[in-house]
Amino acid sequence: MLESCKSAKERWGGVSDIIDRWLNERQHLIVLYCETDGINGFREDNSIPLPIRIQRFCQILLDYTSAGHFEVYEQLAAEAKEFNDDEGIQLLKRIYPRIEEITNICLAFNDRYDTTEHCEQQAADLTSELSRIGELLEERFSLEDQLIQTLHTAHQELVAS
Repeated sequence: MLESCKSAKERWGGVSDIIDRWLNERQHLIVLYCETDGINGFREDNSIPLPIRIQRFCQILLDYTSAGHFEVYEQLAAEAKEFNDDEGIQLLKRIYPRIEEITNICLAFNDRYDTTEHCEQQAADLTSELSRIGELLEERFSLEDQLIQTLHTAHQELVAS
């Protein structure tokens, strides 16, 4: 009953904070990817062993993908339903399956490289798998940006009123 009494602003005002935190986490993920992949100029400390850098990357990769699925997408979908945004709901239905596929690949990457032992066992494949993960993350970020633009930014004026 209390929930039904809240205004749209009260209900959706926090979505921007969730998205902001998530996008900050995305930035951290990109930095760790660059450090892990060894892109010149991005590695903060060359003395950190590669398996440790990979494990850090895996952890933030899991955190980021989990936040997307369990916080951001749910909020964006609920917001679209609240505002009867058929275009946004259709976009979510079209994009979400691909995001889910990418998530599964990221989870498999984590399972392969989440420990020092795994990193050492899979060392021969690491370079190509990191490259593939980088490409997939770039695709995922683009899809997520479309969702944010369509499902949240379009509703900001309605939330403010």
